[in-house]
Amino acid sequence: MAPGLLSPDAGGLDALGAITDAVEAGAGLPEILRAAARALDASLILIDRSATVLAVAARSPADEASLSADTSGVDVFELRMGDELVGRMRMRTRSLIPDPLVLTVLRTLIAGAVDRVRAPERASEEAAASFLAELLSHESDPEELRRRAGELGLDLEAGASVVVAHALPLVPTEEDWRARVLSVVERGARAAAPGALGALAERPHPRAAEVVVIVPAADEALAQRTADGILRELEASLIGFGFAVGRSRVAAGPDQLPRAAGEALLAANVAEAEGDERRVLAFEETGAYRLLLSAMSESPDELERFYTETLEPLVAYDEQYETDLVRTVETFLECDGNVAQTAQRLFTHRHTVRYRLERVRELGGLDVGSSDGREKLSLGLKAMRVLGIAAPRGPADEAGAEGGRVPRR
Repeated sequence: MAPGLLSPDAGGLDALGAITDAVEAGAGLPEILRAAARALDASLILIDRSATVLAVAARSPADEASLSADTSGVDVFELRMGDELVGRMRMRTRSLIPDPLVLTVLRTLIAGAVDRVRAPERASEEAAASFLAELLSHESDPEELRRRAGELGLDLEAGASVVVAHALPLVPTEEDWRARVLSVVERGARAAAPGALGALAERPHPRAAEVVVIVPAADEALAQRTADGILRELEASLIGFGFAVGRSRVAAGPDQLPRAAGEALLAANVAEAEGDERRVLAFEETGAYRLLLSAMSESPDELERFYTETLEPLVAYDEQYETDLVRTVETFLECDGNVAQTAQRLFTHRHTVRYRLERVRELGGLDVGSSDGREKLSLGLKAMRVLGIAAPRGPADEAGAEGGRVPRR
């Protein structure tokens, strides 16, 4: 055994004993971590899976700050219960280096303590998620919503609004990033509305974390402040993400909450499709999309069928070949059918735009040169956004652009 190594047959057993005694005595996480720090002669920070600091065992504020940063000499260990990540432990040793076997056992003991602390929180998260899943369903019973809201401490009798937030990672991120998004959204919401309740949507978004928040109060200004606060907190806490936040109108009572949830989801979908232009969008600002809300609620199959007949072939082609047919159609329609303006906005050549529009006609049978074709494509785009289907984005290197080098006349 190398010099300076804390071995299982020496101080390692004392370290394990100190942690075991603290756990058996029912000590809290801070005391358990301090016992581990004393036994290992190390500085430690315990972080849950949403990056919230649970406990610190450091010699000074400066030591804590250094330990929190990604500096040399700091080791980060995952804490798991089975396959589930429950947290991370950051460690800087002062003298002895823990034996890997000792460290593995210590991590298991601490992970178990973290998991026990999280049990009530996890039950509360599951109850909130179940309630919000019921809220988003098309068969919600107002009396059942009222009862379950009361169990969660929500008073909805005076009215409420719904906010939906999407956070889309644009760069590789940690494994359990959706839990961190939920934590950040809840923090931003409760800063404006302390009684707000949030949960991850049960229906998984294909790429983003989708968090649904109920803001109890018949106060539209409060709902707007909550949506703005959520966006500010997301932007401040999550680097390398794209965001979209949608807000509903006020629901007068529990019976109107499913309608409000649909409005907020629609507004978030439209805000996501519009990108950086509108990161926070109220339902009243969704324009013609509002006409499709009833179709999304009452006949989602019909709306999906219309999308399948119009835009889906273009989306599939874009995904397979990393082209930009959908964005080209969208921009062409926004430019009132002007090819030159479309090419200018897409930073490409007009020949490439014409090639893409011809490919659209071949794939979907819709000619942008006819009013009927343009109308169907426009409605298909709206159906895609209402359904929350994100258009793929890729480099314009399809045939006709000569690998990005467009021949000029």
